[in-house]
Amino acid sequence: MNKILMIPAALLLSTAAAAPKISAQSIIVNPTTPDLNIAVRIDRDTSGKQNPAYKVGEAITVSASVNQDSYIYLFNVNPDGSVDQILPNRLSTDNMVKANTTKTFPAEGDNFKYTVAGPIGQNKVLALASLTPLNLDQLSSFKTQQDQFATVNAKTQAGLAQALSIVVSPLPQNSWVSDTAFYTVAAVNPVATGSLFVGTNVANATVTLNGQKLGGANVTYSNLRAGNFPIRVQAPGFRDFTTTVTVRGGSTTNVNVEFAQVVAPTPAPVANFTVSIRSGVNGARVFVDGTEAGTIRNGGLDVQVARGAHEIVVIAPNFRTFMSTYNVTSNGQITINQVK
Repeated sequence: MNKILMIPAALLLSTAAAAPKISAQSIIVNPTTPDLNIAVRIDRDTSGKQNPAYKVGEAITVSASVNQDSYIYLFNVNPDGSVDQILPNRLSTDNMVKANTTKTFPAEGDNFKYTVAGPIGQNKVLALASLTPLNLDQLSSFKTQQDQFATVNAKTQAGLAQALSIVVSPLPQNSWVSDTAFYTVAAVNPVATGSLFVGTNVANATVTLNGQKLGGANVTYSNLRAGNFPIRVQAPGFRDFTTTVTVRGGSTTNVNVEFAQVVAPTPAPVANFTVSIRSGVNGARVFVDGTEAGTIRNGGLDVQVARGAHEIVVIAPNFRTFMSTYNVTSNGQITINQVK
């Protein structure tokens, strides 16, 4: 989704084991397979596999289904990477969804609605379900009394993923889960669009067109802008297939991919440097590249990292979050002075 505005009776919405890892496609992914499930859908795509297009000014609804009583949090990732929190908001704080039910936002009788707004482009809706309420005070805030949506402090999709990872990492991994839906805002006078069918001979293949993940293979994707675009088809254990495809207005382009050559898995890089993180705040939690590495004990924590740039984040109750990036080329020590 893109920039969202909301007023009573008219909400402008543009389209859209280990610690959690950041995923550029799914935004935030639970590292386990929890019993809790959630599915988020846009009203023009009940399958969750399409990328529907909306014109500016058209109405849109978002629905969420869960298998356990859950608190739902919805975020809108705009084409430029900025993020808005669209639920809870000032006009709707009821984000509880009952087990084995589907709740639509806005629901019938709500005193607001979602309406697609510009600018045009690809958008994403992230739905996060939790068995317990989440405290998002350090993640988002209302900038003014007139703002109907809270503004997310993170400026990029990766920043949102890291911030949410920190919020949910204290929770049991079977008590939260997320899902993502895609949609596009089209111009008032939309450009010519066509369809694309991508067929493969293997399961679990994914399709990326012009840098944007569309979804699975053996699916027809509609409302795609006409033109020539790079396409990548990926499947676990096989070499990626890449080419350029022409999407023609008013017709369907077919791409068939026969995977044959198996790719041996790439061994994980070996951490070869020790970085000693020193802090006077015992119990502070340390994150390296979005993954929790441990806590400060007796004034320090040693972490193993590979050569290169690494982001270090340290959080502790009643202290400001510390975040910085270091280029590691040898064993060394980092001293962090957190302030309240």
